[in-house]
Amino acid sequence: MRAWTFGLIGGLLLTAAVPGAAKPVWMSNTELTATFGGRSIFGEYENGDMFHETYAEDGSVSYRDALRTSGGKWSVRAGTFCTIYDGDASGGCYRVRQASENCFEFHFVARTAAEAEKDPRTPDWTARGWFPDQPRTCTDGESV
Repeated sequence: MRAWTFGLIGGLLLTAAVPGAAKPVWMSNTELTATFGGRSIFGEYENGDMFHETYAEDGSVSYRDALRTSGGKWSVRAGTFCTIYDGDASGGCYRVRQASENCFEFHFVARTAAEAEKDPRTPDWTARGWFPDQPRTCTDGESV
């Protein structure tokens, strides 16, 4: 019995350690719209720079960081959350994963909504965000 128990535990540990065994669970179109529509987030890029973004119900987005303020449009397309700014090419489309209760990870996949629908890139972790009216539950670093 003891050898069987150790074999089972060892097998479970080995499965958990296999690279690529745990794939991120991306939020769906419905989840993205319901979660972010009409809300604001505070966020932090991988380099530590902070930002604030508001996603109005009408599809407009308002972005602010230490260096600039931008307006534009947000949308949900092909499983991605897109923020496209007026006259500013720094936006794009992201796969989003809810990392914890009030922490969302944004993984860049495309510069435009059309590109997200046709030829998205491999998701690349870019930032994390959280709702400012709730306790932040993010931890440092990428969780996937």
